[in-house]
Amino acid sequence: MSASSDDSSVDTHGVTTWEPRTLGDRLAVSLHGTLAANWRVLVVALAALVLLGQFLVAFGLFTTDPFLAVFSAVSVIPALLLVWYIRRQDAEPEPVGTLAVTFVLGGLLASFAALVNTAAGTVFRQIPAVGSILLFFLVVGPGEELVKWLAIRLYAYDRAEFDAVVDGAMYGAAAGLGFASIENVIYITQNALMAIRDGSPVLAATIPTTVARSLAGPGHVLYSAFAGYYLGLAKFNEEHYGPLVVKGIAVAALLHATYNSLSTLLPRLLPMSGVATFAFIILWDGALAVVLVRKLRRYRDVVEEEGPASARSQATASDD
Repeated sequence: MSASSDDSSVDTHGVTTWEPRTLGDRLAVSLHGTLAANWRVLVVALAALVLLGQFLVAFGLFTTDPFLAVFSAVSVIPALLLVWYIRRQDAEPEPVGTLAVTFVLGGLLASFAALVNTAAGTVFRQIPAVGSILLFFLVVGPGEELVKWLAIRLYAYDRAEFDAVVDGAMYGAAAGLGFASIENVIYITQNALMAIRDGSPVLAATIPTTVARSLAGPGHVLYSAFAGYYLGLAKFNEEHYGPLVVKGIAVAALLHATYNSLSTLLPRLLPMSGVATFAFIILWDGALAVVLVRKLRRYRDVVEEEGPASARSQATASDD
């Protein structure tokens, strides 16, 4: 027979009730309060430490061969132009400062994805035939889209200027641009290091990588823009917050993994693989950009005709 929790004659501490009594209890309360109040700072600080270790190598290469820094900057131009174009579609463009913070967070958090992808890649690539595809769908796509989503959630999401559903798409695009910028540096420096190790010309080895990363960058912008759009829906549909967030990240991850898989398989299956792959990337990114821009323009049209409140309800209704 169990004692009632309100029976003052029975001490139910640790059974049905609890309050901090011991030093360990008080430490647990203090640690929880610190983590709850500063979790954003802790995540960013950890990401910065990881990224610093990765960038020390890149910085050393850039000082000895400045062209590598130029290639890294050039590789981001297509993605940057796409972000600029997306921002032009916004009826009320987001502040540059908030976009810049989101961009930086996207770059910082890319370090987490790089570590996970490298570790998982050594395992999945041991699987014959389908190892890379499984890696894309189970690790790379979900992991990279999750950290880009986190870049929005850490700062922009709670800002007053995030006041419309479609703002999430803009901040998602900024996070994707930051992620792509750091990822491009990592890929380019890795290829430079491999060329140095093999005694090959460094610039000749990194030019193809620069071209490839230039083509991949816009995809990062688009995928996280879709995840951000659903985060915007979630912000203004709080009763469905969880499912909308999950759907947004899942859609972005599926698009991302599908692109990675097709761009990997096409060169192996088709003649004139370089031309075919280039055409595929243009068509793929173009189709996604059309869908995204249509959403933004629909919102802009409703704002001009009926006001922001109506636009929010229109955007919510369009999620089918």
